[in-house]
Formats: sequence, structure tokens, C-alpha cells
Amino acid sequence: MRIHRLVSVTTTALLCLTTLTACGSGDEGGSVGGALGNQAPAKNGGTDGSGGSDGDGKAGAPGLPKAGTMAKAAQIVNAYGACNDISTDPKDDDFFPGDETYDSKWGVTERGACGKGTRIFMFKDLKTFQTAYKAQLDADRKESPNKGHRGKFLLGQDFAVLPDQKPVIRNAIKPGGLLILNCHPDFNPPTGYRKDPALVKGCVLTDYFED
Repeated sequence: MRIHRLVSVTTTALLCLTTLTACGSGDEGGSVGGALGNQAPAKNGGTDGSGGSDGDGKAGAPGLPKAGTMAKAAQIVNAYGACNDISTDPKDDDFFPGDETYDSKWGVTERGACGKGTRIFMFKDLKTFQTAYKAQLDADRKESPNKGHRGKFLLGQDFAVLPDQKPVIRNAIKPGGLLILNCHPDFNPPTGYRKDPALVKGCVLTDYFED
């Protein structure tokens, strides 16, 4: 099935933040509109209730957006990159082979594909999702020590996003948006970037991604 949804994004400009790929690189990406609502900025580019780069935020970053439904998640993602046409049919050409492995152990309840490589995963429990990702990363790192050093998933409170386009990621991590789940033991962002504690020991939520 396909859900067609026209998204109205406000023109309120959010604070400028460094891009996902490099600090102050000035890459394209544009500012994100206020589709997530107006959230007051906090220190280090965070939002109220989410803490800053010194890790003083509450575990799990409660300031992250919550979708509730796949349609709403697609609306949120559409603020960062094209996601007007979301498919939840596993037979759709936009689906990635192997994504079904996230369903059980990761607590994923619904998968969607926006086209152009961007996928959305709805899950029922944030901690279960983070735990599964860390377990997979720990196993992968036995053969590839650098695996996951840049993080992988963009997280909301009840959904995760795997974008395939860097401009989407750059927009998504601006204030009021999503954060990157990073569980690599050597991850240490420069000062001024967020490093909020996740719900799983050894993982953080950050707005920094080294390309």
C-alpha cells in the first residue's frame, strides 16, 4: 500500500548547525522548517530536555520527535528530504532485501520506504532497538573494528531512519530534529557537539557524524 501525504512545512528557520559530514563544512542542505513544532534551543545546539555535549541530558533524549504512526514519521522525514510517497509493501521495489531481519529482535513493528534509499522503521521500544543495534555492532566489530564509528541510524522516540542521501542526514540533525545513534567505543565528538546518553550503556545520541 502507499500513503500519499502532502506535508505543509512552516517557513520558520531553525538555528544553523554544522553538517553531518564535517564540522563547519558549509555543504548544501538548507534549513529545516518547523514541522516538529517550535522547540526552544538549549546549550550546545540541543533542545530543552535533551541536554548537551557534556552528556548532562536525560538518557534517551526525550526531546526527540515522536511519530506514533508511519504516516506521521513520513511527514517528519519529509521535512528533511522527499518522503511524500511512503510504501509499506515489502514487495515494493524501494524495499531493501534483508531489512526484515530488524523485525523481531529489534522490536520493529512496521517498515516503510520513501524511495531514493530512505527507509523508516517503527519500533515499540527504544531501548530494545538500541540494545539490538549495539549487539550487532559488537559482533561486526570483531572482524571490522571501525564498523559503526560514524553511527548508522537516525532516531526519534519511536522510529528510526536510514537515509541514503547525505543532504537528508545533514538536515535531520539540526536542532529540533533527529539524533544519530552511535555505539562505537572510540566515538568522541569535538566539543560543542551533543553526546547524550542513550538507554543502553556504551551508546550515545549525537548530532555529529564524521564522514
